[in-house]
Amino acid sequence: MRVEQGAKRVRAYLGGTAVADTVRPLLVWEIPYYPTYYFPAADVREDLLHADDEGDRRAADGEQLSVRVGEREARGAATRFGDAAPSEQLRNTVRLEWSAMDAWFEEDEEVFTHARDPHRRIDILGSSRHVRVEVAGETVAESTSPRLLFETGLPVRYYLPKPDVRLDLLEPSPTVTHCAYKGRAETFSVRAGGRLHENLAWSYPAPLPESQKVAGLIAFYNEKVDIFVDGERQERPVTPFS
Repeated sequence: MRVEQGAKRVRAYLGGTAVADTVRPLLVWEIPYYPTYYFPAADVREDLLHADDEGDRRAADGEQLSVRVGEREARGAATRFGDAAPSEQLRNTVRLEWSAMDAWFEEDEEVFTHARDPHRRIDILGSSRHVRVEVAGETVAESTSPRLLFETGLPVRYYLPKPDVRLDLLEPSPTVTHCAYKGRAETFSVRAGGRLHENLAWSYPAPLPESQKVAGLIAFYNEKVDIFVDGERQERPVTPFS
């Protein structure tokens, strides 16, 4: 478990009330992909933390509590760590479940999905490379004006203008994904080779400010389709999205 001291002011809200407000958050990588915020216990509203009806529950090395604001209750949404914390740095801290809170803020900007990784960077560059996408041997997109999105830890993503995509082969999917750096994405399945291939492409109709360059463009999972760049077929990478 990796722990770093954060520099941003971080707040978590439930029912319009700031449950936690700190300028000394800890970033904790419980999984490799992104960090979780831990708050110093002194910066969490102790009066809003309550034992469940059956009494305090244990969660790993911490004490699991519910968060109650007026009539709103998020059961088991807080874990308080004391002397039995998994590391010295996490003693006297509280972790709040991200999805149990109504809103999270870094400084005065709302953040979504999960805490942002200070070591992750996104670059979006216009390109004149020739990109062609095949599904089941059928060309579903071809462009010489892609935008390439480089994101730390992930393969380059090729975002293509809609006029360069066979939109007649795309069918909207009920699946919606969220990214802390890009925002809310719509997902598409592709009908090719006589069948429907689910959730192969996505688009951000209204991305977050730092990702505006890909607004309305369409990208395909490198892991699931065949992508040719300047005539050369790209290897399908192995990622959490494979």
